[in-house]
Amino acid sequence: MSGLRELKRRRTREAITSAALRLFRESGFDGVSVADIAAEAEISKPTLFAYFPTKEDLVIHQFVDENGPAEIVRTRPAEVSALTALERSFLARLAARDPLTGLNDSPDAITCHTLLYSAPALLARLATYLLEKEQELVDELRASCGVPDEFTARLVAAQIFGAQRILGFHNAREICGGRSADETYPDAVARAEAAYRMLREGLSSVL
Repeated sequence: MSGLRELKRRRTREAITSAALRLFRESGFDGVSVADIAAEAEISKPTLFAYFPTKEDLVIHQFVDENGPAEIVRTRPAEVSALTALERSFLARLAARDPLTGLNDSPDAITCHTLLYSAPALLARLATYLLEKEQELVDELRASCGVPDEFTARLVAAQIFGAQRILGFHNAREICGGRSADETYPDAVARAEAAYRMLREGLSSVL
């Protein structure tokens, strides 16, 4: 029964997301209310809020990383450096066309990226989420990587998150500009490798 309940929850969540993105494509983020989305998904507003606490979360959840940088660093093999683990993870996600990398040309992914840079409320919500994830990485760098102080750990984490954000932005910009994910992939890999090479050279005294 627990498996059936989880399947039902996942399907309800997907139905809500599909309804929201369909309406956002038609009317824009600010032109759609939570009541509109609930009606389109044929659920009540309380049910919608049980899955997505805010309207912003209907878009931001596409960028939520369940296995974020802190978890990647925490679970890496002992012989693999933190930066190498993060680079390998990002490259694997590019190959899988993970929407988090910006390299996904599905209609929903394009809608989310277009909305993200057109609605200030979405950028603000994403910034809050990224700061939370950055703090998790700060804590993990100090706990398992021997980074000696919080100041240094914050500088390192900010550079890692900044690099990934810029990589995702460039990938999404090319996709939204009309290139397919397959066409963009070689350039995306080259950019990622260059970014991590620069990070490795700049952070060699720390990680």
